[in-house]
Amino acid sequence: MRTRQSICRKKARFASEAEARAAAARSGLLLLPYRCDRGGHFHLTSRTKGKFLRRLRR
Repeated sequence: MRTRQSICRKKARFASEAEARAAAARSGLLLLPYRCDRGGHFHLTSRTKGKFLRRLRR
């Protein structure tokens, strides 16, 4: 699903996937980076449906 331009402008943008992952780690929430199809930068999402998530080791 394409991100609408108006939504893209409202979201935080990151220049690289590494920057997005660092921001996700700081948040303390389960957030995943993805490349925006509008501008090529990265955003964060909390949607995990259909995504492969690594299990945490205990």
